[in-house]
Amino acid sequence: MYIPAHFREERTEILHQLIRRHPLATLVTLGRDGLIASHIPLFLEPEPAPLGTLRGHVARANPQWRDFRPDVDALGIFQGPGAYITPSWYPTRTETGRVVPTWNYIVVHATGPLKTFDDPSALERHVRQLTDWQEAGFPQPWSVDDAPPDFVRSMIEGIMGLEIPIARLEGKWKISQNRPAADQAGVIQGLRASADPGSHAMAGWIAGRQEP
Repeated sequence: MYIPAHFREERTEILHQLIRRHPLATLVTLGRDGLIASHIPLFLEPEPAPLGTLRGHVARANPQWRDFRPDVDALGIFQGPGAYITPSWYPTRTETGRVVPTWNYIVVHATGPLKTFDDPSALERHVRQLTDWQEAGFPQPWSVDDAPPDFVRSMIEGIMGLEIPIARLEGKWKISQNRPAADQAGVIQGLRASADPGSHAMAGWIAGRQEP
């Protein structure tokens, strides 16, 4: 990923926070006929330190788990908020006119060797962990135990576990750091006036300067 120095985010804890807040990843691997992509939530384990391990699963009918090059690392792309930035928000527009539109976004790339697992006990632990994590914010969290055991077993038989020990973690925080302070303030004001929740989220990131 191309990352100019002023957009680079290297703090592992911040990259991990983005992954946990936006766990739906685009998982890209190289197969016999080219690139394959799936969109799945990936759960981040902190070990082994410092980068951790990603775990997820796909349907057994999905060919990606069997058609990948083991000698080529998999890529997990985690996308945070993004928003179009109009030059009309920049005070610089009236001063020099030397402005262009752009798009602000936050993204993390995680790469590492893809491994598969299909042990029923390991898959059940993974599914329970993933479910408990996602359900934690609900007033009455749903549990795997709420479903009939035979149904749970049949669902687990239909999936294949995936694991990626992270070998490289890259973050790009393109949130107007390259603009003067007055332009940044104009962008924040413009984004906050939008009805789009993503624009509001981006305004918060710019105002907080990389603090989630």
